[in-house]
Amino acid sequence: MAGNEWINGYLEAILDAGSGKTKMNDGKFKLSKFEETKQKEGQLFSPTKYFVEEVINSFDESDLHRTWVKVIATRNTRERSNRLENMCWRIWHLARKKKQIAWEDAQRLAKRRLEREQGRNDAADDLSELSEGEKEKGDSINASESLKEIPRINSDMQIWSEDDKSSRNLYIVLISMHGLVRGDNMEIGRDSDTGGQVKYVVELARALANTEGVYRVDLLTRQIASPEVDSSYGEPNEMLSCPSDGTGSCGAYIIRIPCGARDKYIAKESLWPYIHEFVDGALNHIVNMARAIGEQVNGGKPTWPYVIHGHYADAGEVAAHLSGALNVPMVLTGHSLGRNKFEQLLKQGRLPKDINASYKIMRRIEAEELGLDASEMVVTSTRQEIEMQWGLYDGFDLKLERKLRVRRQRGVSCFGRFMPRMVVIPPGMDFSYVTTQDTMGGDTDLKSLIGNDRTQSKRNLPPMWSEVMRFFTNPHKPTILALSRPDPKKNVTTLLKAFGECQPLRELANMTLILGNRDDIEDMSNSSSVVLTTVLKLIDKYDLYGQVAYPKHHKQSDVPDIYRLAAKTKGVFINPALVEPFGLTIIEVRFSVLFSESLHGQQLPLSSLRNLSKRAAAYGLPVVATKNGGPVDILKALNNGLLVDPHDQNAIADALLKLLADKNMWSECRKNGLKNIHRFSWPEHCRNYLSHVEHSRNRHPNSHLEIMTIPGEPLSDSLRDVEDFSLRFSMEGDFKLNAELDAVTRQKNLIEAITQKASFNGNASVTHSPGRRQMLIVIAADCYDSDGNTTETFQATIKNVMKAAGLSLGLGRVGFILVTGSSLGETMEAIRRCTVNIEDFDAIVCNSGSELYFPWRDMVADGDYEAHVEYRWPGENVRSVVPRVARAEDGAEDDIVGFVDASSSRCQSYSIKPGAETRKVDNIRQRLRMRGFRCNLVYTRAGSRLNVVPLFASRIQALRYLSIRWGIDLSKMVVFVGEKGDTDYEDLLVGLHKTLILRGSVMYGSEKLLHGEDAFKREDVVPPDSPNIAYIEESYEPLDLSAALKAIKIK
Repeated sequence: MAGNEWINGYLEAILDAGSGKTKMNDGKFKLSKFEETKQKEGQLFSPTKYFVEEVINSFDESDLHRTWVKVIATRNTRERSNRLENMCWRIWHLARKKKQIAWEDAQRLAKRRLEREQGRNDAADDLSELSEGEKEKGDSINASESLKEIPRINSDMQIWSEDDKSSRNLYIVLISMHGLVRGDNMEIGRDSDTGGQVKYVVELARALANTEGVYRVDLLTRQIASPEVDSSYGEPNEMLSCPSDGTGSCGAYIIRIPCGARDKYIAKESLWPYIHEFVDGALNHIVNMARAIGEQVNGGKPTWPYVIHGHYADAGEVAAHLSGALNVPMVLTGHSLGRNKFEQLLKQGRLPKDINASYKIMRRIEAEELGLDASEMVVTSTRQEIEMQWGLYDGFDLKLERKLRVRRQRGVSCFGRFMPRMVVIPPGMDFSYVTTQDTMGGDTDLKSLIGNDRTQSKRNLPPMWSEVMRFFTNPHKPTILALSRPDPKKNVTTLLKAFGECQPLRELANMTLILGNRDDIEDMSNSSSVVLTTVLKLIDKYDLYGQVAYPKHHKQSDVPDIYRLAAKTKGVFINPALVEPFGLTIIEVRFSVLFSESLHGQQLPLSSLRNLSKRAAAYGLPVVATKNGGPVDILKALNNGLLVDPHDQNAIADALLKLLADKNMWSECRKNGLKNIHRFSWPEHCRNYLSHVEHSRNRHPNSHLEIMTIPGEPLSDSLRDVEDFSLRFSMEGDFKLNAELDAVTRQKNLIEAITQKASFNGNASVTHSPGRRQMLIVIAADCYDSDGNTTETFQATIKNVMKAAGLSLGLGRVGFILVTGSSLGETMEAIRRCTVNIEDFDAIVCNSGSELYFPWRDMVADGDYEAHVEYRWPGENVRSVVPRVARAEDGAEDDIVGFVDASSSRCQSYSIKPGAETRKVDNIRQRLRMRGFRCNLVYTRAGSRLNVVPLFASRIQALRYLSIRWGIDLSKMVVFVGEKGDTDYEDLLVGLHKTLILRGSVMYGSEKLLHGEDAFKREDVVPPDSPNIAYIEESYEPLDLSAALKAIKIK
C-alpha cells in the first residue's frame, strides 16, 4: 500500500476543500458536511465513504469512464499512478463545479417562486377591490342577510344529451402531432413517441364520431414518408370509423399534414422548428373542410370546428395558433408535462443545460404555457395532476382560477384576468376490436395449455399464451404482469429488483414483462436499450430464469389475451411508473377480462358492459399501481387494488405479496373492479367531455371568420396585363371618348369607368376582392436606425419590391401587404416619402399585428379583425402593470413610460428611454401570466418601444386571417424581411409561405430583448435547412428581386 499513499493525501485535500465547505469570517474554510457527519452519535466518520457518497456520486460518469479507459490501457505503473492522480483531481473539480451550478439553479428556482408569489398577491389585491357591480349588489343586501352563509356558486353546466343534440352536426378537430399514428395495428412501444397517447387519441376520435350530434372528427398528425417506417404513415388520409347508414355522421379520419423533411421520421424533441409549418397546413385543411361540410349540412355557410383539442405540448401550441386564427375554442390535454419532468431531472442531479440539450425542455415548457394562455379548458386525468403538476406553471394558479370563476358566475369584473378551467375526465377505453377465441368455460383452457394435452390443444388457444408460458418452469403459479414501453420512467428495473430480492414472492408467483417490441436491442434507442439491458442483467443477477417471461414481440390484438392469461392464473397487474398521467393500462385490465369472456367469436359493444360484468363474475385482475398520477383517482373509483411508492421496492414487494397471498382480498378487488368499470367507458367519457366543452364555449365569443365571396374578376385587374390598347377600348361600348384627351388619360378614365360598372352593391370589402390575387407580397422589413427612426432603406425596399413584382409576375396578379410594428400615423408618414401610392397596398397591418387597415376603403380599420383578436385582451387593466413588471430591478421610474401617440384600443405602447435596461419579452410575459394577464409582447423600432397587444394578435396571425378571408393559400405568400427585426421576427420566417431575407436592409433589431440566457434558442423555432427561406445579397435592385421571385417558383 506504500505506493498508494498519495491517495490518502488527495483524499485529505478533497476533504479540506470539498464541495461542502463554508467560508468563515477570517477567510478560512471549514467543511460543514464533514463536521456534521463527525458529530452524529454512534457513527464514525469514514473518509472513504464520504468520498464515494459526496464526491464520486456527484460527477459526470461519462467523463470518469473516459479517464478510466485511459488508465487501464496504460501499462506503465508510474504513468498509471499519474493518471489516477489526475483523475482524482478531476473528480474533485467536477464535483465542486456541479455543486456550484446546482446552488445557482436552486437560487433561480427560489427567485422564480418568490416572483410567482408576488404575482399571485398582486392579482389577489386587485380582485379584493369591489367592482361597481359588486358594490351595487352589496348595497342591496340588508344587515340580516349579510350574516347568512354565502350561497355556493353552482355550475350551470348541462349534461350532454344525445336526444337533443342529434341535429347539431358538430365538426371536432383533434391534434396529436408526434409519433406514429394509425388506426389499426398501432405500433405502441415502438419508440418513446409512440405510446399510450397514440392509442388514446385514436380511440377518442372513434368514440366522438359515434356520438349523436357529431358530424365529423378529424385527427391531425404529421405525415411521414420515410423508409424507416411503414408506408401507411405517408398516406394523407385514413378513415377511422365508417359511419352507419342513417346516422347522419361523416365518421372519423386521420389527416396527415406534411411538415419538416418528408423522408425522415423526426423525434418530438426535434419537431419544434416545424410547428408553424404544421399550423399552416392544418389551417388550409380546416378551412377547406369547413367549406365542404357547410355545403353539405349548413346551407353553404362554413361549419367551423366546435372545438380544437391539442394533445401534448407540441399539438397544444398548434391548437393555440389555430384557435387564434379561426376564433374557435381550444382544449388542451398535457399527457406529460415539461416542468414536472424538468424538476424531477434536476433532483436526479442533471444540469439544466444538459436537460435542455437532450429534451428541448424550455421550448416545450413555453409551448405548454402558450397552451394555457389560449385554452378554454384543460383536461386532466386526476386532481393530483392539477395541483402538483399544472400548479408549477406561471399561467395557472388553482386559487386564482376559482376566484375568477366565482366572479364570472356572479357577473362581476375580473379586471382583464383569465385562468383556464381544469376538469378531471376519466379516460375511456375501447376493446370492441378484440375477437375472442372459441374456448371452454372455467379453467379448462389454461389446464390444457400447461397439462398433458398441451400439444393437441395448442392450436385452439391464443398464440400469445404459448409465447409467455414457454419461459416458465412452473406455469401454474400466479403471474405478476407489467406492460409498458422500455422507458426509464416506467420504473421496470425497480419492480424487478423488488421481485428478485423477495424470496417469498419468488416462491409464490411468476413475472411477465411486456416491454414493447424489439428485434435487436442494439438497434433500439439509447434509453430503451439501457432499460432492456438492465432487465437482462438483473434476471441473471438474481437467477430468475424460469420465473420471468420477457417476449420480444406482441401485437396490439394480443394485449387482451395477455391480461386474460394473468387473470386465469389469479395473478396481479402492476404499474410501477414514477409518474403515470393516465394509467390506461389499469382500466384496460378490467375491460380485457370482460371482453375476453364474451360469446364465442363475438365482438360486444360497450353498451352491454353492465350485463357482461355479471357473466364474467369469475374473472378479473387486481392492481398494484404508483401513487403518483392517474392511478390514484382510478383506484379510488374502482377500489380494485393498492397504491405504492414507486421508489420503495420493499413497498412494491409487500403489496404484491399481500394481494397474491390473501385470496379473499384478491377476490374482493376483482369483484369491485368489474362492478365499477362502466365509469370508464368511452360513451361516458364523450358525454362528460362534450358537456364540459359546451359549458366552456359559453365563455368564448360567438363571432366566426367569414370567407369572402369572390365575384367575377374585376376588369381593372384583368386589363392591367393586356398590352393591346384596341382590345381595352373595344370592351366598353357605352363609354364616350373625349377626343381632346391623350391615349394614357383616355386609358385611365376608361379603366375607372369599367371598374365602376363592374362594381355591385354591398360591402366595400367584397367590392375590392383582393382574393382574386394569385399571390400576396408581404413587406415586413423592420428598417430602423439606432434611435428607432425609420430609415431610407424602408422606402427603397417598398419601391424596389413593387417594381420587382411587376417585372416578374405582373401587377394585376399580385397584392401587396405591409406589416409593421409602428403605429398607423408613423406608417403613413413613412409611405408618403416613397414614390408609391398608399392605395397600391391591399392591406396595412400596424402596431405589431393589432390593427388592420384597407387603403381601398379609405384606411378604415377592419372591425371584424378587431373583434377577432380582442378575446382575453385586458385593455386598460394592464396599462399600469406593464411598466412595473418590465422595468429592471434597479431601473428608474422613467425607464419605460406609456406612449399615448402610438397606443390604441388594441395596443398599449410604451417608450423605452435610451440606454435604459428593461426585461426580456420572456420575463415580462412570465410576470404577466403570474398575474392572470394573457398578452402578446413585441419590442419594436430597434428596442426603443414595447407594444403590448392581444394574445391572438400578431403580424403572422394577421396574414393567416387575410389568407382565410381572401381565400389565398399561405403558400402563395412571399414575405420580405431583413436579417434581424422586431422580437416577433422569428414568426415571420417559418410556415408555408416563402421568406426572402434582404441582407443588409436592417441594421438595428430588437432580437436581443426576446429571450433570456436560459430560454430556448432560434434553432428551436426556425429550421436550419428550410427550403422556404432564401437570401438576397445587399445589392437588391428590382432586377435582383425579380430574379429571386422567379427562383422561388410559387405555383
